Amino acid sequence: MTEPAATNKPVLSVIGTGYLGATHAACMAELGFTVIGVDIDPAKVDLLNSGTVPFYEPDLDDLLQRNLRAGRLRFTTSFEEAGKDAQVHFICVGTPQQPGAYAADMSQVFGAVDALAPHISAADLVVGKSTVPVGTAEEIVNRLKSTAAIGVEVAWNPEFLREGFAVQDTLKPDRLVVGVTSEQAERMMREVYAPLIADNVPFLVTDYPTAELVKVAANSFLATKISFINAMAEVCEAAGADVTKLAQAIGYDPRIGSRFLAAGLGFGGGCLPKDIRAFMARAGELGAEEALTFLREVDQINLRRRAHTVDLARKTLGGDFRGKVVTMLGATFKPDSDDVRDSPALDVAVAISNAGATVRVHDPKGIANAKRVYPNMDYREDLLDAVTDADLLLLGTEWREYRELDPHQLTGKVAGAAIIDARNALDPQAWRSAGWIYRALGRPTA
Repeated sequence: MTEPAATNKPVLSVIGTGYLGATHAACMAELGFTVIGVDIDPAKVDLLNSGTVPFYEPDLDDLLQRNLRAGRLRFTTSFEEAGKDAQVHFICVGTPQQPGAYAADMSQVFGAVDALAPHISAADLVVGKSTVPVGTAEEIVNRLKSTAAIGVEVAWNPEFLREGFAVQDTLKPDRLVVGVTSEQAERMMREVYAPLIADNVPFLVTDYPTAELVKVAANSFLATKISFINAMAEVCEAAGADVTKLAQAIGYDPRIGSRFLAAGLGFGGGCLPKDIRAFMARAGELGAEEALTFLREVDQINLRRRAHTVDLARKTLGGDFRGKVVTMLGATFKPDSDDVRDSPALDVAVAISNAGATVRVHDPKGIANAKRVYPNMDYREDLLDAVTDADLLLLGTEWREYRELDPHQLTGKVAGAAIIDARNALDPQAWRSAGWIYRALGRPTA
């Protein structure tokens, strides 16, 4: 897909080089643009300029290194350099949840805009990609009126990246959404995304509020679908039914579909939990709080699965964690990522540890990040070491390494042949036939 940089293409800057920004910068360079990544962290900038991505994302290291070598991509701490050399500026900084509140913390977004504003030219375009409360684009427009050259325009272009598939989702997205208020801004966005539009990627032009709402609406729908099937798992457990068969059956209905109907430990990460909470907070500010009251139950169902998993582990061990060794398979919130933000697996591991068990945690990519959050947990780099003499295994993240485990090979390693499949990712019959006690969320006990 790589093509040589063309002189008539705008130079792009990407403000913020976290998960979204670093991916966007490398992928836009792959599409043939000259790209300047900007971050206030000198160590992160040095790391990226050396060809190292400071987090795990499949295929991104190769993409970064290839475009650094080609001279299309560089990173800097200088907003002045980005303003001077680039014409289109993507804001890709974080919007975390405010401590003690549901609302999004917008300090990084407004800080990035304010730092960039004095250095950009009248014909430049500022493009928001961060997930923000509706109304943010208009506020940025007003800020730029007093801090930037007259004529600078704003567009809103939400991201739809899935961790583990971010490169694919950027280079081959299922849609592009841009919120603009002028033909000039639309023309520039079409120019930026010309390679993707040429590949027949749908390009939807809308107003600011609609573009801002698209991402949080999509995430809210997905979170609702996940919590729905987990609510069904609760009913299945009470009735002795199998939620995996239930999901399969309703998933054949084309109005419902099978994706995001995997019952289990629930969702986590840096997007879905904080986005639905920020959406509720913003709806309340707009006087539309009642429209999103259902999201409170979506959130509660999701959190309830974690507590239920702890209870199931306790029951499987005879009602008491004291003196028991539990191995948590997985620390990240999903496979193919090193992201442990709001990780259900790690949350459950900590709860079981606090309840008196000795807990070991294994993960193929997430141990370093997990240690920063919970430094006192017992992390094991080697999988066999992690399971040796354990009384209970608990599958918290459905990494391929865990899905492909051979229960017969593990039988002689563990102290107790018992496993809780909190992601419904294993074959119950295979484990039970190997002599294991197999428990899963929303499925019969035998």
